[in-house]
Amino acid sequence: MKNKMMDLHNHLFAQLERLSDEDLKEEELNQELKRADAVSKVSMTIVKNAEVCLKAERMRADGLIENSPEMLGVKNDG
Repeated sequence: MKNKMMDLHNHLFAQLERLSDEDLKEEELNQELKRADAVSKVSMTIVKNAEVCLKAERMRADGLIENSPEMLGVKNDG
């Protein structure tokens, strides 16, 4: 899986568009609301993970740690 933060951005706006569909019947809207809740929860986890990655990169750039964590997929020198 090679999703980017822009993909998350696009998914969130697509979900918003589905929620904004005035033609949705009550049952369909309830399903979209449940889906939106799940998407929101997963999205928050992804964003928190990205924040941790950015903090690690800042620490590396500031010389506080030697290498980037492997999970970032950044090739470390050495």
